[in-house]
Amino acid sequence: MAKYMLIMRGTDESVAKMMETPFEEMLETVGRFNEELIRAGVLVAAEGLDDPSQGVVVDFSGETPVVTDGPYGETKELFGGFYVLDVASKEEAVEWAKRLPFFPGSKVEVRRVPGIEEFPQDNEWIIKERAWRERTGQL
Repeated sequence: MAKYMLIMRGTDESVAKMMETPFEEMLETVGRFNEELIRAGVLVAAEGLDDPSQGVVVDFSGETPVVTDGPYGETKELFGGFYVLDVASKEEAVEWAKRLPFFPGSKVEVRRVPGIEEFPQDNEWIIKERAWRERTGQL
């Protein structure tokens, strides 16, 4: 099994269509999809994000980080949330991504999440992270 992140990206148009949908209907649709993931035993984590206008951007392009309100003005797609799935293959992750209840114009990026076992096990920082993951039940 391997972990994959399904990164949900929306455009202004797809977000506007989503906002037209009654909230209870959206909860029902997403809830049914989440239940399928849970029954299949592949769901590791999932979170949606708040309104992008409430966020900030920390820009590291200068010598010191600069914090600005909201997303970049030129951004055409906004990161809206994610799922982390533990599946057998990239193809399985893609099949789940194709089933996401999305609005036209939305996109989902599918990326593998490397496991801690893929890093040098004798590195002190990896040893500390592994210990933390074991203490918190993540391994």
